[in-house]
Amino acid sequence: MSRTKLRFLFLNVGHFLDHLFVLIFATAALKLTTDWGLGYAELIPYATPGFVAFGLCAIPAGWLADKWSREGMMVVFFIGIGLCSIMAGFANSPLQMGICLTLVGMFAAIYHPVGLAMVVQGLEKTGVPLAINGIFGNMGVASAVLLTGLIVDHAGWRSAFFLPGVLSVVIGLMYLVFIRSGADGLAAVTSKKAAALQLSRRTLVRVFGVVLFTTALGGLVFQSTTFALPKIFDERLTDIAGTATWVGIYAFIVFSIAALAQLVVGYLVDSHSVRTVFAVVALSQAVFFFVMTQLEGIAALLVAIAFMLVVFGQIPINDVLVGRMARSEWRSRAYAVRYIVTFTVSATAVPLIAWIHGSWGFAMLFSVLAVTAFAIFLATLVLPGSEDAQAPVAA
Repeated sequence: MSRTKLRFLFLNVGHFLDHLFVLIFATAALKLTTDWGLGYAELIPYATPGFVAFGLCAIPAGWLADKWSREGMMVVFFIGIGLCSIMAGFANSPLQMGICLTLVGMFAAIYHPVGLAMVVQGLEKTGVPLAINGIFGNMGVASAVLLTGLIVDHAGWRSAFFLPGVLSVVIGLMYLVFIRSGADGLAAVTSKKAAALQLSRRTLVRVFGVVLFTTALGGLVFQSTTFALPKIFDERLTDIAGTATWVGIYAFIVFSIAALAQLVVGYLVDSHSVRTVFAVVALSQAVFFFVMTQLEGIAALLVAIAFMLVVFGQIPINDVLVGRMARSEWRSRAYAVRYIVTFTVSATAVPLIAWIHGSWGFAMLFSVLAVTAFAIFLATLVLPGSEDAQAPVAA
């Protein structure tokens, strides 16, 4: 395997681990409610500071990567997030867990501004590489539920934090050896400059405004669905999912199938109008969320697959837009702005889930998400057409 391909593999594994770590607690909480004698709505707000850190720390992470070293920041990511997960496994109270999850969020914030900038570096068509990378991230989401459920049922919730933590530290050390062993592969990656879009100032402001708006609402949708899905299945698949393991298996099936949507969408945005693809994806979300409000059993499982397909399908669209607009030397900071919005807004999803679930149940949550997705659809109509969004000039 060439150094370029091995580097891409490390970046993809990093995306996998990033999403796995931030969602371990979502499934472990099903067990902790019993061990610590707290209700679900009382326990999950302790994850909120971690999601806030996931957003806020993206800016300094992107700045450090652009000013110091993107490769070095990835080493810090692998080792730091692994050590913090191990610390979470030693937590003896909700407060201690909240502190550890905040540290996990701080290191998790490194990946998106740094890793995505490295993925698109030197590439003209970025949709498919971002989609492949996105599939790894979504498989991290899926595996967080499945692996945590399996480990919790067979080895306890502490091991669900210990084992991935040790794995990440080992991978971080391997990556450190890799980047110190030579830079020939990196030279090949950075030898050519990617094309940048030539847009008028007015159009650029409009596109960036749409990116930030849809990023904010999309982050709320993504975090609400991925975080709440284990509990949704726990309540609505009672006939076929009676343990944490089975909840994890069904969630893994849903997330795994849905992850493939990114590859399809990545191909489409490289070949067709971003505005059209984005509009179809957003409108489909609104429809499926509305249908999901009262479903249970197999019907709920099938519609969950449908709405997660389009939720995951939206992810590479905004990343492609940012990659096309931002020059290489600013790209980590551009992605940092996008993801600080995504994950800061995402942090509100956890208390929102707790409040809505405690007051009205998940039917109301899906109604809120349907309205949110329709607002994203309306925003996509403001994007320029393909003739304005695909005219490259030399950076």
